[in-house]
Amino acid sequence: MTESQEKLALVRALLDAHHLDAIVLGRVANFAWLADGAASYVNTAATFGAATLIVTRDSQYLVTNNIEATRFAAEEPVEGLGFKSLVGPWHAANTEADALLAGKAVGSDGGHPGSVDLTAEIAALRTPRTQSEIARFQALGKSCAAAMDTAIRQVRPGLTEMEIAGLLAAAAYSQGALPIVNLIATDERIFRFRHPLPTGKKLERYAMLVLCGRRQGLVASVTRLVHFGPLSDELRRKQQACAEVDAAFISATRPGVTLGEVFAQAQAAYARTGFADEWQLHHQGGPAAYEPREFVAAPNHSHTVLEGEVYAWNPSITGVKSEDTILVAPSGNEVLTAISGWPMLKVEANGQTWERPAILQVD
Repeated sequence: MTESQEKLALVRALLDAHHLDAIVLGRVANFAWLADGAASYVNTAATFGAATLIVTRDSQYLVTNNIEATRFAAEEPVEGLGFKSLVGPWHAANTEADALLAGKAVGSDGGHPGSVDLTAEIAALRTPRTQSEIARFQALGKSCAAAMDTAIRQVRPGLTEMEIAGLLAAAAYSQGALPIVNLIATDERIFRFRHPLPTGKKLERYAMLVLCGRRQGLVASVTRLVHFGPLSDELRRKQQACAEVDAAFISATRPGVTLGEVFAQAQAAYARTGFADEWQLHHQGGPAAYEPREFVAAPNHSHTVLEGEVYAWNPSITGVKSEDTILVAPSGNEVLTAISGWPMLKVEANGQTWERPAILQVD
């Protein structure tokens, strides 16, 4: 059974569970998940793409317009996966698709009028477990790490945040990854904002670069910080504490453990390092797949960690942050976005020594 066939079986199980005749998938993330990473978007920020997939009990269809059909035929593998194309004019309704769904009980991921909303149920299917998805995630992690390393080592005082964002975007594109999140903060803005959109402010001494890179639908996340000149005692203490929290998250994220239990260990690490309330100032991350976070973990979350899932934890303490993307592998967790040669901090968590990223210091 191919990856797409395996996923079609999961979608058809939803047909049975909800007594439906068809399911319509229009979200960019769901399209990529079901169609082996195919890109349905034109606007990279769009939630819903320029094509949809329809799954019935005995067939599956690609629905698009005459503008997009040629690219799908030439560059995307959708028809080769057994999807039949229903192509309509860009300026009018797709009558074939309308006729196919007429009079049927329909579910969707939120974009089809009058349908049963299966958004949450479908999202729950997306955390990667197939070997081909894991291999794609491993390759993407290396690409995002390389992009971050290339960009951050070009950063210099005097560059604006927009110029730094340009360096990060260029490096991501050169690695074949689409930078769907590109956050940059410098100096005092790192202390003020957890989600710093880049501005025209010029870097003086301290910069934070955040990248979420997408390829074939999957998204990997990585954050790194660079400081010009000596680090203050405050930054050293906070980064050490943040590394300890990050190690607590990563070490606890093992098969069979609930996310509530993982979160509790991280909360204890925050308190132990003297920053008990900082977790309340920003979300801490969660499972990653076809969205940067398929959902955000929180205290008492009941989801149980599974082998083959990918997580991006991003603990922060005002002024510092630690973020990598990890794979829950059989023998231990693999950091997919590790950067070779990056300065690391050694910290203890769950009886093991872990290495987490330090602030890159440039004299």
